[in-house]
Amino acid sequence: MVCGRPDRDTLAVHGTPTRGLRAPGPRHTGRPRRAYPWTAGARPATDWSSAVPLSVGLRARVAWVCGRLADVRKIYVIGIGAGDPDHLTLQAAKAIGRTDVFFLLDKGEAKESMIELRRRMLKAYGKPGRRIAEGRDPDRDRSPADYPGTIADWRRRRSMVTEALISEYLLDDQIGAFLVWGDPSLYDSTIAILDEILARGLCRFEYEVIPGISSVATLAAKHRIGLNRVGRPVQITTGRRLAEGWPEGVDDVVVMLDANQTFTDEDVDIYWGAYLGTPDELLISGPLPDVADEIRRVRAEAREKHGWIMDTYLLRRNPPSSATT
Repeated sequence: MVCGRPDRDTLAVHGTPTRGLRAPGPRHTGRPRRAYPWTAGARPATDWSSAVPLSVGLRARVAWVCGRLADVRKIYVIGIGAGDPDHLTLQAAKAIGRTDVFFLLDKGEAKESMIELRRRMLKAYGKPGRRIAEGRDPDRDRSPADYPGTIADWRRRRSMVTEALISEYLLDDQIGAFLVWGDPSLYDSTIAILDEILARGLCRFEYEVIPGISSVATLAAKHRIGLNRVGRPVQITTGRRLAEGWPEGVDDVVVMLDANQTFTDEDVDIYWGAYLGTPDELLISGPLPDVADEIRRVRAEAREKHGWIMDTYLLRRNPPSSATT
């Protein structure tokens, strides 16, 4: 089924669907045309229970006909940057302008400044008549014993909420969009969730990913540094993985999603940033033993003030531990 519609690989042998083909006439040359239920030429609905599978040789033709009869729904996954409205790319602005329905999952956190930024983007680039469909983001254990299993279950429940929003609010000839902070390819689950929905086969659509400026790129720009050094790799990881030890073979480590300030006071430099690209932006850098306490204090105060925080940092061994640069 295509979100409640018959499969494209089946066709009723005794009739045509409501939105079917009109017989060729003086003004029609046999090209498929839509016949809407409210038009005089509409045919009665067909009982699809007697549909039979098509032969392989006819599938290409029927797929073309069905493509004419039912527009494929499209979804954009739009990276909107770390927080600065000026970071929105031209491609992202154009995609926002084409979107009919924006899907939002409410995390239930106090992020009014982020909501206001999103409103400004929609007001500046969205088209009149755009709609917002909101769903509740499922809760999950933030410190589970089985992390992979917990995340898999959370994504499954999140995909069910997302699928319900798409099925209910996005019509066949419309475009929907998810606005993703930073870049959708970096520690964001939207792409994986859409793939999971498509894999279930109950709701069909096509989607396109619009890249955005990530918090990692913004962090480097704000501190006026490069992420890597000549001939050396850089690794992006999470606070949970950093707690297991410094990654092997790298001297430059970008850390995201670290709610516990996992960094230790070892002899490295740190480049830390929070609320990057927003008016509340915070930046601290220096030898980690000298600034670690300051980062912990500033971070705690900022979280208390705003009710939330998003921060990222780069840890850099200096000089590099191996080889030449």
